[in-house]
Amino acid sequence: MNDNTSSRRWLESVPALQTHSSVGTGELPAPVHGCGPSGVSMEAPLRSVASRRNGDRAGILIADDHPIFRDGLRKLIESQQGMWVTGESSVGGEVVRMARALKPQIILLDLSLPQRSGFQVLTELASLAFPVRTLVLAEAVEQRTILEALYLGAYGIVLKGSPREVLLKSICSVIEGQYWLDNVSVPIVIEALRRGSSSPGVAPGGRDFGLTPQEMKIVGIVANGSSNKEVSQAFSISERTVKHHLTNVFNKLGLSSRLELAVFALEHGLANKR
Repeated sequence: MNDNTSSRRWLESVPALQTHSSVGTGELPAPVHGCGPSGVSMEAPLRSVASRRNGDRAGILIADDHPIFRDGLRKLIESQQGMWVTGESSVGGEVVRMARALKPQIILLDLSLPQRSGFQVLTELASLAFPVRTLVLAEAVEQRTILEALYLGAYGIVLKGSPREVLLKSICSVIEGQYWLDNVSVPIVIEALRRGSSSPGVAPGGRDFGLTPQEMKIVGIVANGSSNKEVSQAFSISERTVKHHLTNVFNKLGLSSRLELAVFALEHGLANKR
């Protein structure tokens, strides 16, 4: 399957994007207690992990063929009060079977499993009679990997080489039913949205959606995947000021992530043309 087909099919399968990226109003979400080991302030989007302390925890199945990486993931998960490891698999052929038997809420899935690829596993997981969310573990960010995994039902992609804080935040997001995309992945999905759009965005027609002129300009370049630092440089303002503007933008538009903002901007003709 080529990239254009993957993007088109994924776009058709997700008519109303409800997304979360690793960057919302700032470079990191606000600190949340309960999603981190004792004595460590872990910044994550999870809001209800603390309520899981009395046994109501999220069960996670780890599917990865690297014992050292799998062991590290297990220890990271077991250090949290709101999640636990229900089981582990090193081959793709047994992931679905284990999922049926253990009924985890989350599956951490390596795409390069022996016997059966992660893409094949994602296809089979779609036939389960109960809901399960999958977070793909990838060695590198590739357009085809991201688009195809999302189309097949994954809730997000996280690089295996990411810092433990990022791995934990991605898991927390998926537990909450949110999509996870990092800064590198967001522009790829935005480009797929552009290519897959059947018609050009609606011209603003004088509508400002309650945004100031400066905020409108910032929306225009953020919608192309620019980071806070790039926005700061483009407008000769501090990153702190950029974060302040983005907080106002998200509040005014009722959005929660850069990806949602990009979709909104594309739909309403607010995105800068390249």
